[in-house]
Amino acid sequence: MSKARRAIISCHDKTGVVELAKLLREYGVEIISTAGTLQVLEDAGIDAVSIGEYTGIAEMMDGRVKSLHSKVHAGLLGLRDSKVHEEQLTAAGFHWIDFCIVNLHPVESVIARPGVTMEEVIEQIDIGGTAMLRSAAKNFRYVTVVVNPDRYTSVIHELRAHDGEVTFKTRYRLAQEAFACTARYDQVIAGYLKSCEPKEE
Repeated sequence: MSKARRAIISCHDKTGVVELAKLLREYGVEIISTAGTLQVLEDAGIDAVSIGEYTGIAEMMDGRVKSLHSKVHAGLLGLRDSKVHEEQLTAAGFHWIDFCIVNLHPVESVIARPGVTMEEVIEQIDIGGTAMLRSAAKNFRYVTVVVNPDRYTSVIHELRAHDGEVTFKTRYRLAQEAFACTARYDQVIAGYLKSCEPKEE
């Protein structure tokens, strides 16, 4: 597997993300980040670029659309050993993304707030984050996806032990965890919508 070059980091829970990002930068990994996480990284002196700067499209629609871009998903989903994928990526001016470090806003906590409206819950549903997690997890042969901050320490250990790389076995397990996370996330939302379903007159 070729050297990791690029990571996308977008975290609601910022616990431990600075330490992981610092190590990635030590290995020469470029970091792309969304607004809140970008600010935390920059405050810690970590060089990173905004998702809008990377894609060339500013966040829009009150942040509803920011990471839903071909440059992001082609970089996550492409097969590194496919000449066709490589040529298409190059022709589009895109780049491989080798790490996807994303965790989601806990929608359960929004639902649990007293007096919360359906509109408020809907606005907190993370679409771009779940899409990136699924793209990265599908491509675990090449991409390391980390959805749980509790895994950062073990990922850091692997990076140090393998000169900036993560083993296939770990990528596989992290992909399982990412798919389990998005499945739970969707189930919570589906359950909430069912509980609020208008009664037929």
